[in-house]
Amino acid sequence: MYVRAKKSLGQHFLKDLKIAERIVESLDTSLTGSVLEIGPGTGVLTQHLVKIEGIEFKAAEIDTESIEYLQKNYPQIGENLLEGDFLKMDMNKIFKSDFSVIGNFPYNISSQIFFKLIDHKDQVPQIVCMLQKEVAERLASPPGNKSYGILSVLLQAWYNIDYLFTVEPGSFIPPPKVKSAVISLKRNSRDSLGCDEVLFKKVVKASFNQRRKAVRNSVKQLIEGRTPPDSYLFGMRPEQLSVEEFVELTNLIYC
Repeated sequence: MYVRAKKSLGQHFLKDLKIAERIVESLDTSLTGSVLEIGPGTGVLTQHLVKIEGIEFKAAEIDTESIEYLQKNYPQIGENLLEGDFLKMDMNKIFKSDFSVIGNFPYNISSQIFFKLIDHKDQVPQIVCMLQKEVAERLASPPGNKSYGILSVLLQAWYNIDYLFTVEPGSFIPPPKVKSAVISLKRNSRDSLGCDEVLFKKVVKASFNQRRKAVRNSVKQLIEGRTPPDSYLFGMRPEQLSVEEFVELTNLIYC
C-alpha cells in the first residue's frame, strides 16, 4: 500500500532509515514507561519503537491512509493507534501517568504541538522530535540571539533543550524546501516559576509581539495605566531577557 504525502497535513515522510534509528536512540526510555509518537506516517520511527520492551507505546495519527498502512504493517499496535487530531486529544484520558513524546512533527503545526505539550509539562519529562531547522534553532536559542522568541522562553522555562543534528531535504519523500533538525527536550528541575504563570505567558507574548521595541512599550496594557516600576528590565528588548528576567519582569508587573 502506498501512502501519499499530503501538503495540507505538512507531510514529508522520512526515508533515511539510519536517521530514523538515530532519532529513536535519542529517546531515554528510563525516564518514563510510556511513549507517544505524534504523526507516525509510514512508520519509519514506529518500526523501532514497537520493538522497545517494557514501555507502553501509543501513536497519534490523523491521516486515514497512514492509519490503514500502520494497521496493516504494525498490527501489534492495536488499540494503541489513536486516530484523530493530536491537538484535540485529551492527554489526561489517554495517559494516567508520565509519558515521553517522539515524532517527526508536521512543519505546519509544530508550534501548536509545543504549546499543547507545555500545558502537560508535569506529565512529559522528555520530547525528541524532528522539525524545521529554523524552528529547532529558535527553540534552542539562548537570549541575545535574533532567533530567540516566544517558544524559546516558554519551553526553556521548563526544559533543557539540545540541538542534536541536522537532516538534509534529500532524506524525505517529498523533499522539503528547507533543512530539518532533531532536538531533545528534557524536563529541568524547576517545579515553579516563582510568579503567576498565566501572566508570565502574557508578558512573554506581548513582549515579542513588538520585539524591536523596549519591553515598556510592549507591556503597557498589562500594566493598566500604572507607571512602570523602576527597573532596567523595562528598557530591554525581549530577545535580551533570560527566563529568570522574564519571571522578574512578571513579578514587577504583578505588583
